[in-house]
Amino acid sequence: MKNDNLLTEGNVFRVLLKFSVPFLIANIIQALYGAVDLMVIGWYCAPESVAAVSTGTQVTQIITSMVSGLTLGSTIMVGKYTGMKDEDRTRKTIGTTLSVFAVIAILLTIVMLTFKGPILTALKTPAASMKEANDYVTICFYGIFFICGYNAISAVLRGYGDSRRPMYFVALSCVLNIIGDIMFVKYLGLGVAGTALATVLSQSISMICSIIYLNRSRFIFTFSFKNLRIDRSLAKELAMVGIPISSQECMVRLSFLYLTSVTNRLGVNAAAAVGIASKYDVFAMLPATSIASALAAITAQNYGAGKPERARQSLAAGIGFSVLASSLFFLWAQLSPQTMIGLFNTNPDIISAGIPFFHSCSFDYLAVSFVFCLNGFMNGRSKTVFTMISCCFGALALRIPLIWLAYTYCPDNLFVIGSIAPAVSGFMAVYTMGFVLRQIRTDRAAVTGLRLGDNAV
Repeated sequence: MKNDNLLTEGNVFRVLLKFSVPFLIANIIQALYGAVDLMVIGWYCAPESVAAVSTGTQVTQIITSMVSGLTLGSTIMVGKYTGMKDEDRTRKTIGTTLSVFAVIAILLTIVMLTFKGPILTALKTPAASMKEANDYVTICFYGIFFICGYNAISAVLRGYGDSRRPMYFVALSCVLNIIGDIMFVKYLGLGVAGTALATVLSQSISMICSIIYLNRSRFIFTFSFKNLRIDRSLAKELAMVGIPISSQECMVRLSFLYLTSVTNRLGVNAAAAVGIASKYDVFAMLPATSIASALAAITAQNYGAGKPERARQSLAAGIGFSVLASSLFFLWAQLSPQTMIGLFNTNPDIISAGIPFFHSCSFDYLAVSFVFCLNGFMNGRSKTVFTMISCCFGALALRIPLIWLAYTYCPDNLFVIGSIAPAVSGFMAVYTMGFVLRQIRTDRAAVTGLRLGDNAV
């Protein structure tokens, strides 16, 4: 099957933009899941319900982060073998990915349902929100299989150079989720449980539709039980590439879960305000997140095709685009944070609590543009161990201890608590940039050495 989605040819900036924009749109739509849930709950339910969904989505996001990290390993592998034009290896990688994630989904469902109570307790979920938070995560955990399935299918498509079809599939899911939220919450009065039910049903329908569509469109891989086989060597490679990425995603998410547990101790208003801020974090960082994931696929294909200079040019263009796009949210948060909060909840106490937090945490929108893009480039080169160590260091050695210090010595100052994330991200950007530049110099020296050796011969 001829691949019309190669990322190794054409104008670098145009290829990056063409591949990244559907990525960005898909991620924006994906982010609407939690945002729509929170908005609908904010419109029709009490502040305790808002805090319940806020806490619940923090828990479910760690599952999504874990799965997304692992599937990015598949994107990198599919991209590498696509760049090498090895179709047989590409098909086997896809089959291995889908099979492995089916097993992971079952195990995750069992584990999360078993420990849901201790997790919510560890997060210091407000007593008034505990029951609804428990209902939310229980229903969402039953949908883990569909989260894994959708992310795995999207990952292999993006590695193959196709970012459009994942966008279509997630758009379908989002529309169904919005309809379900309004129906279950407003008209059926199911509250928090209704938002979770809408999310699970929409994801399951989208995954099933994507499989049917791809089989009918003669995709390089046919979805059937006979093709779902685990190749041991490829599974090992997937683990070597994907586990470090998943680990770094989980560590970062754990640090934000710790932030949630801290702000939950400050009361419902602070918890709701930080929960709303977390939704804007997702949207504001989407350009950087999308470009980073796109860079992983672009870098993998170009290094597989022996074109490292194209990958480096894509990195420079990606950082510029990410900073520019994230600046819009940064300016909004600096100039009018009350309007951002007001879109989710008009309670004056929540708005008052959230303004200082928005003022400080929004600097992170700019800092992560550098960190994410640099990490995406390194992930595409399969240097995932470095990015894992870097992110774990930032989360465990910097972010969590600093949050603890801020809560201990100035517990009522959300401005200080909100400033920790951008400070850590800025520090990480500096040393990651240094590492990347060193790697680029090493690559160029190696290429120069090979050319001199060829000339000598």
